[in-house]
Amino acid sequence: MNNGNNIIEIRNLKKSYDKGKINALNGLDLEIKKGEFVSIMGPSGSGKSTLLNMIGALDRGDEGSIEVAGVDLMHKSSLNEFRSTEIGFVFQMHNLIPNLTVLENVEIPMYETKLSSKEMHQRALELLKSVNLEDKIDQNPTKLSGGERQRVAIARALVNHPSIILADEPTGALDSKTGDIILSLLKELHQKERVTLVMVTHEPYVAQMAGRIINVLDGRIESSNLT
Repeated sequence: MNNGNNIIEIRNLKKSYDKGKINALNGLDLEIKKGEFVSIMGPSGSGKSTLLNMIGALDRGDEGSIEVAGVDLMHKSSLNEFRSTEIGFVFQMHNLIPNLTVLENVEIPMYETKLSSKEMHQRALELLKSVNLEDKIDQNPTKLSGGERQRVAIARALVNHPSIILADEPTGALDSKTGDIILSLLKELHQKERVTLVMVTHEPYVAQMAGRIINVLDGRIESSNLT
């Protein structure tokens, strides 16, 4: 199925909810190359969030095929293992655990690996330095600004060397200046880590940061254009 250059290949993917009353994806086709930075746009209800959930193995399709990082997600028995090794998530509300320190939050995804405590500490510290938060490692997320919390979330997303980062409205809860900082950081880390970055956004100026903008409408790809 995969031609070797694509890290994501989706063919005729369909997904419905509420016993078929809501058709979220209607035979969607999509290819994303390794190392690409793409933005996915579309109005509410267009299917973009469902698409992101499919790529991130948070849900399964009803029909069609989806291959991500060489894995057939329609027939993969354990999606948890796939997610922990191949996918890093950055959500709008960062989803940090408030009673853990910044360092501990970044270490969490590594608990499912075979790394020692020392190795986990070193990897988390390395990434927190890369997002300029080495001076905040012992603080709780509640003491951080919104932009700082999102930087912690980005470090956490990268900690297991994923092949794909999925960012769902990563600047949606931030002011424009802080949002620009987060976008620049994501773009920089995308290039440095050589990771594929797929970002859902409502904002055209945010989407322009990507190399390609994919527009979703009524559960299908309406257009796909280079920026």
